[in-house]
Parts: sequence; structure tokens; C-alpha cells
Amino acid sequence: MERVHALFDALWQDYTTRLCPSAAKVHSLLEEGSPLLNDHIALRTFALPKVGLDRLAAPFIAIGYEPKGEYHFESKKLYAHHYQHPNPDAPKVFISELLVGQCSTELQTAVRSLVDQVDDDAMKDPSFLYSGRPWLLDSKTYEMLAAESEYAGWLAAHGFGANHFTVSVNQLSTFDEVKAVNDLLRQSGFAINEAGGEVKGDPQVCLEQSSTMADKVSVRFSDEERDIPGGFYEFAKRYPLADGNLYQGFVEASADKIFESTDK
Repeated sequence: MERVHALFDALWQDYTTRLCPSAAKVHSLLEEGSPLLNDHIALRTFALPKVGLDRLAAPFIAIGYEPKGEYHFESKKLYAHHYQHPNPDAPKVFISELLVGQCSTELQTAVRSLVDQVDDDAMKDPSFLYSGRPWLLDSKTYEMLAAESEYAGWLAAHGFGANHFTVSVNQLSTFDEVKAVNDLLRQSGFAINEAGGEVKGDPQVCLEQSSTMADKVSVRFSDEERDIPGGFYEFAKRYPLADGNLYQGFVEASADKIFESTDK
């Protein structure tokens, strides 16, 4: 688990510094004397050979992760896999990719020009997962991408990094319901993602999830600097299956709405 811890520590450092500085406040609200248990992280990419889903999965597979569920988000033109480690204490990894070929010609041209700037050798080092944006981007191109696909705009602006970390509500002793976590966060000034309801899922699908709306963070484009949505924090409660083990997958309908935590 040493390599697992090292990779997630680096991802966490980037996430809390660059994408979701408010994560420290969430911790101060929810920690109960022991570290919060991270249920999963999520990563975003483009479905192009140089940077596709498999390239992001490779560093995790190298430290023991295995592919599990696959997911389709047709309206958002996204495809995703989740990965698990044999050690149940290791966080799950949810990796999605934008199906660029299904998007407009204008978006395809812009995204391919960004990905063409990526150094292929850099993609062979696991540190690319938390390296940020490996291409130059102007604010006009960002706006064009975001107008068609919020996901494309976010990824173009921020590059590689954990889109979110996730508190396991199952671990908490003060709270046993996702709604109660939401209430505390609201009282502390956080906005909760209301898309599809503030709690996505239910015990029948064995998973409940909620999330904050993304922090606004400063991003420097080639022509200007501006504040745009960065990372957010998610909260998940898992329910047991018929065999008594907690459900370990994801629910497409819920995940579809979680993506909207980075909407403007």
C-alpha cells in the first residue's frame, strides 16, 4: 500500500492547493479524531490515444488496481470506468473521458490542437496525473469549449488532476445520513449541488451521494487570468448487497448529476 498512499498523497496535495482549497474546511467540519476515509477520486480526460482513459488508468493498474464497472453518459458524450484495489482500504478510482469524435467539428479541432501539445514521454510518468494543464489555452477557446461541453471546458482549463475526493459517510460516527452532512455544510456556507436532488440515489440502488458545488479558483490563460469552477467535495454512503458486503460500484443516473458540480 506504500505506493498507493504516495500516489494519493500527491493527488491530494494538488487537489487541495490548485483545485479545491475549501477541502481543508470540510475536513475541519467532519473529522472526528481520525483521518477521513476517502471513498473514491474522479479524473477527467479526452478520448484521444495520447491521453485516453487507458493512459490515466495505467499508473493505478501498475500499483495493483483492477478495472471493474463501466458507465455511459450519452447526453454528456462521456464514457467511464472505475477501478478497485484488492485492499479494501484503498480508494476507488473513477476515470471518465469525453468522446471527442461525437462532438462538433469546432470542438474536435480545438481539443486535438491541445492534445497535440502533450509530451508523450511525460505521460509515462505517474506524476502527470496531478500535473495540471500540459497545453497552452486562451480564454476564447475555453469559452467555446465550455459552451458546448462544460466537461471539455473544465478539462481544457485545468488539465490533469483529481476532479474530486469523496468522504465515506459510512465511516462517520456523528453523521449517518448524507442529508445531515449536507445540512452541516450549508450552515457553514457551502453550496450543495441540487441537480437531480441534493441526495442522488437511495438505499434501493445501494448508494447515496451528494457534493458541494465546485470552488471558484484562479486560472491563468494565455491572454488573461480569471476565476472559474475548480474541484468539489463529494460525500457517499454505501449500502449492503444481499451477501452483506457493501456495494462498490457507481450509479450512472447519480454520477451524471455529480458531474454538474463544476457547472458555472
